[in-house]
Amino acid sequence: MSKKVGLIVPHDYKLLSIAAILEVFETANKLSKTTEKPFEIMVFQSAEQINQENLFGYEIHSIEASKALDLILIPAFTTDNMSEMIAKNKKFIPWLQKQHQAGAELASFCTGAFLFAASGLLNEKLATTHVDACSAFTKAFPMVKLKPEETLTADGSLYTSGGSTSTFHLLILLVQKYCGNEIAVQIAKIFSIDLNRYKQSYFSTFRPNHLHNDTLVAMLQQKIESQYHSIEKLEEITKDIPTSARNMTRRFKQVTGIPPIEYLQNIRVESSKKYLEQTQLSISEIIEKTGYNDPKAFRKVFYKMVGMKPIEYREKFRVQ
Repeated sequence: MSKKVGLIVPHDYKLLSIAAILEVFETANKLSKTTEKPFEIMVFQSAEQINQENLFGYEIHSIEASKALDLILIPAFTTDNMSEMIAKNKKFIPWLQKQHQAGAELASFCTGAFLFAASGLLNEKLATTHVDACSAFTKAFPMVKLKPEETLTADGSLYTSGGSTSTFHLLILLVQKYCGNEIAVQIAKIFSIDLNRYKQSYFSTFRPNHLHNDTLVAMLQQKIESQYHSIEKLEEITKDIPTSARNMTRRFKQVTGIPPIEYLQNIRVESSKKYLEQTQLSISEIIEKTGYNDPKAFRKVFYKMVGMKPIEYREKFRVQ
C-alpha cells in the first residue's frame, strides 16, 4: 500500500527545498518496480493560503479538512525572521500535533526545524537545522536536544536535517526506510550524494552578533575581532573595560550566546579557514598568524569546531 506523504507549503517556503523533496520522492516512484507506487504525494496549505487548484502539478489540500497521513514533510524557509515566520504559519502547528498523535511521522529540512520545534513535538528530542541557524534555534527552543554538527537526526518517528545537501541525506534515509536499500542507492547515484558525509560543521560560518545595545559587550567584541592574532590572555584586553571580569563574561554570553574565550576561538578559526581557502601559507604560518602558540591546541580546536583537520579543509575548499 502506498504511503500517504504530505508536503506542507507554508508562508515563506524555500522553493529549492520544495523542489528537492518532490524530485526525490517522484524519482523513487519512478524507480519502483511494483505496480503500486510507494508514495502518494499530496500538497497541503492552510485555507487562507489557497488561491488556486494546483501547485507544482499537485492538487492542493487544505489542512483544515485533511485525512490522516503516514509522513509529513516540512521544507526550509527563505526568511531569517523565524518568530515572524512561525506567527504566519501558526495554523500548521495544531495540525502537525494532531497528525503526529494519529501516527504520522514528521520530517523537517534545514530551517523547517523552527516550525517543527514550535509545535513542541521536538521537546526532549534530538534535532538539527542549518548550522548557521543553530544559535538562534537553541535560544528559541532550549528544550530541544540540538545537534549542530549532525547532517541529520532520527528520534523515533521524528526526523530533521541540516542545511544544503543534508536535505538529500534525510530524503535518502526516508526512501531507504520505505522502499529499501536498492532504490535508496540508485537515488544517491542519480543525485550524486556522498553517503559517507555525516557532519555539516565544516560548512559553518561564524557570524558575530552585533545587533544589540550593550556597549561594553560591543567594546570587547571589537577588541577581540581586531586583536585576535596577538591576544595571549583575555585579561589583557578587558582590564580597561569598566566592569568586573565575572560580570563581563555573564553579559557577553547573554548577548552573543557564547563566552568571550569561545568567541575568540571562533574568530581565530574563521580567520584560519580563510587563509586555508585563499592562500599558499603553510599550516605553521597560519597558526602563527591567527594567534596560536601551540600547534596541537590549534589543531584540536579547529577539528572540534570544523569537523575535519586543517589540511583536509584546505583540500576540500581551497580556491583554485
